[in-house]
Amino acid sequence: MTLIHPPLAAPSTWITRWAHLIRPGGRVLDLACGSGRHAVWLAGQGFQVLAVDRDAEAVRGLPAGVEGRVEDLEQGAWPLAGVGRFDAIVVTNYLHRPLWPHLLEALAPGGVLLYETFSFGNETVGKPSRPDFLLRPGELLDVAHGALRVVGYEDGTLEVPKTAFVQRMCAVREETGPAGETAPPRYRLPGLG
Repeated sequence: MTLIHPPLAAPSTWITRWAHLIRPGGRVLDLACGSGRHAVWLAGQGFQVLAVDRDAEAVRGLPAGVEGRVEDLEQGAWPLAGVGRFDAIVVTNYLHRPLWPHLLEALAPGGVLLYETFSFGNETVGKPSRPDFLLRPGELLDVAHGALRVVGYEDGTLEVPKTAFVQRMCAVREETGPAGETAPPRYRLPGLG
């Protein structure tokens, strides 16, 4: 029997906007990938993608070219210890604060963290509404502080596909030179040529 999966939703414009910062052909982790809309899009851009979610059916539905892994990210030890570092980590519509130190550790030098999820205020327009699932004002910036260079950040509301309060951040683990100095940034900003 052939399973027919519904078409995937389009990837977030935040992810597509900043994906050019990922090392060509690099390893990307799509954490809590859900149906795999970002994993599939990133694999189509030539990246090696590991897509992780606790939903076994969703992971089974990922196409060839995307490595899928079923893991419960909220129980027990960090399940990706020993799999190496990633040139990018993508997280959308998911928040489990205890994972942040692991995500920072799993990001390779020059690696890009692309994070977009719901924030305080979303409880006024729908789900999620529990504080555990909503970022506090500036919380993503706090996560990056001292560890990553923030190259893009937004905090506000989106109207499509439905009204939502979100924070989103693009941050890079800077590379260091042989003497331990931080290399100057060479990030081509979208829309600025």
